[in-house]
Amino acid sequence: MTSSLRTASLSRRGFLGLGGGIAAMGALAACGGTSGSGGAGKLQLVGVADQQKAVEQLVNAYGKAEFEVSFAPTDQVQTSVRTRLGAGNAPDVHVVYPGNGSAMSMVQISAAGLLADLSDQPWVKRIPSTLKPAFQNDGKTYVYSAGSSVIGAVYNKKVFQDAGVEPPTTWSGFLDVCEKIKAEGTTPIALGAQTPWVTQLITYALVPSTVYAKNPRFDEQMKAGSASFADSGWAEALEMYLELQKRGFFNDNPNGTTFEQQTAMVATGKAAMAIQVSAVLPDFRKQAAAEDALGMFPVPGADDEKNCWIPAGVTVGLGVSARSKNLDEAKAFLAFLGEQKNMNAWAEAVACIPLTRDASSKVDPVLEPFLPFIDGGKAVPFMDQAWPNAEIQPAHFAAVQELLGGRTTIPEALAGLDEIYRKKS
Repeated sequence: MTSSLRTASLSRRGFLGLGGGIAAMGALAACGGTSGSGGAGKLQLVGVADQQKAVEQLVNAYGKAEFEVSFAPTDQVQTSVRTRLGAGNAPDVHVVYPGNGSAMSMVQISAAGLLADLSDQPWVKRIPSTLKPAFQNDGKTYVYSAGSSVIGAVYNKKVFQDAGVEPPTTWSGFLDVCEKIKAEGTTPIALGAQTPWVTQLITYALVPSTVYAKNPRFDEQMKAGSASFADSGWAEALEMYLELQKRGFFNDNPNGTTFEQQTAMVATGKAAMAIQVSAVLPDFRKQAAAEDALGMFPVPGADDEKNCWIPAGVTVGLGVSARSKNLDEAKAFLAFLGEQKNMNAWAEAVACIPLTRDASSKVDPVLEPFLPFIDGGKAVPFMDQAWPNAEIQPAHFAAVQELLGGRTTIPEALAGLDEIYRKKS
């Protein structure tokens, strides 16, 4: 993601969000500011590009401070903001990835003493207990997030209609759908694996079914040292990932295809679908013929529907620099974001499910197929949000690229992830 998701980079949020990838530092693109009527000092805010619509909307609605706002792609912001944090010149408010597992994750940054404690904010009391690990470290809350994103298949409705197929509910059904679309001369799945955070999403979509549906305590056992990537359903998930490639269901040269190219392929009908995090739906819709031209469905990772689970991770959020010269003003802005109406507005802007819901909350219609999984207890956080260090996620990115390129094997890839997981920080 990632989210991290994009994770994180889950992720482009890393994740997934989606987590997030570590890439060369890039310049942040300034996106203007807004002046308010209050007496607060000018607040510098740096966000990830996926947040832009929501952040700009709510900055303009706030009206109590003057802002300098900028955004950058996940890979750039992961590196540039982390560097600024280390140098002591961080922005007042900046992107933070929930949980652990990336260099810009809440656990990693708060453990270094670089995030302000938000525990006294009113919205913190409404965090569902199952999601608290994504927000809290040692019982203190350090990140604001408006809700949860899911990973599934974003699909072009016309391509599906032309091929005479419907969203499947089993893995064998998913393969049949891909085969029928391929027979029509259309690429079934667009994969932009040149963009590192994209590589993780198919794995994340499948692992809830191949691992957690069978063993909900997997993360707990990993931490205790009684489970491993290699001896788990992770191997099955990667085998399924490569089966899609072997059957010719991906575009040519996924490792040479970017996220932007992946998006365009689905939006224009050159490909039927892309397995993606819901937070990037706005990117797909910008290029589609109409907003309702695209749908989204859970990727079924098993042949028994009751064993099909989904990933649902807390979306990339914002934190306040512990060294901010405008600490009170920055925290006041996050308290504003935590009001239900503003949480709803952010969730709508990034196509996620609000952290808490009331009568005024709206869920994007394309996400409705995911709600029965979430409400039925068949959803798990993005995998990277439970990982103990920031090196596992980029290692996963690289492992998938090497698997797609035929440069490693699944046992070798998983052994490498296990080694990094056990690495002491």
